[in-house]
Amino acid sequence: MQDGLASLFRDPSPALSALWADGCTFLGTPTAILGGAMTWVSERHLVSAISEAGGFGVLASGSMPPETLRAEIQATQALTDKPFGVNLIIMHPQLSALAAVCLEEGVSHIVLAGGIPPSETIRQIKDGGAKAIAFGPTYALARKLVRVGVDALIIEGSEAGGHIGAVSTSVLAQEILPVIREVPVFVAGGIGRGEAMLAYLEMGAAGVQLGTRFVCATESVAHPNFKKAFVRATAREAQPSVQLDPRFPVIPVRALINQATRAFQECQREIIAEVDAGRLDQKQAQLDIEHFWAGALRRAVVEGDVENGSLMAGQSVGFVNKEQATAEIITDLIDQAEAALRARALSRALGG
Repeated sequence: MQDGLASLFRDPSPALSALWADGCTFLGTPTAILGGAMTWVSERHLVSAISEAGGFGVLASGSMPPETLRAEIQATQALTDKPFGVNLIIMHPQLSALAAVCLEEGVSHIVLAGGIPPSETIRQIKDGGAKAIAFGPTYALARKLVRVGVDALIIEGSEAGGHIGAVSTSVLAQEILPVIREVPVFVAGGIGRGEAMLAYLEMGAAGVQLGTRFVCATESVAHPNFKKAFVRATAREAQPSVQLDPRFPVIPVRALINQATRAFQECQREIIAEVDAGRLDQKQAQLDIEHFWAGALRRAVVEGDVENGSLMAGQSVGFVNKEQATAEIITDLIDQAEAALRARALSRALGG
């Protein structure tokens, strides 16, 4: 392990180990805690730190071209010899080439995000010897993904940060965990403490995925201003983007409210008024609305412009109250889960 991490990490108790045994076996890790892939945040330093601390880091490839991704994978491998995965966006025009790079570089797990992955990409990954993981935002789609051959699912509820679906984590878990047993299912969205992690494991989850909780890790390269915004924020400040007119659909993105949030609503009002006045056609108006956020995440994460950038965050941001080492975050989650297990065992022993 990297210096300083080994002293923090300890093996989970037998009781917790039994609950996530399938997830740990699937990932090849001592804990079944995945790091959510966050563009500009989940790069070599944070990903390697999560894996070194006993979790499973996942690189966010975003819009990277193949050779940039190759360099990032190699840089991560230089920092850790532990398993980690790569998140690929299925709308990327070079999806097959990106998957090929992952396979050539020996990546063991590839997470396909942004919709229903093409069956040929799933076959490419599996034929190349890696595991294919996909997001199941509804029961029907989760079942379909199992039929087309994915090796594991992540079910992510609307409490998560960034692009979100319409169903909460708790409801998705109740819909999917009791009935889909053919593949490991990892739960994500709104998880900030070990007690919640434990609850989903006891419902049948193979493990959990956390993103927002790791933004303020010491090893995260996010700008100090970005981290400060997370530390100061409450759960209610992480809200989905607002759509003002059904003629101009807005893909919901959960982020902290800031000046850019308010400017986006005003932008929509102005563009809609232009369309209604006949000065702008609907197609161009839709493009103008979608382009509002172009580069906004980079402005916030990399440049530190937390007023005009996008502060994508899940509602679990309310549990982020300081900067911590990644290993300390994972240890806290384990300690909280095991404290809950011990309290329950004591209650039973006392006849409670």
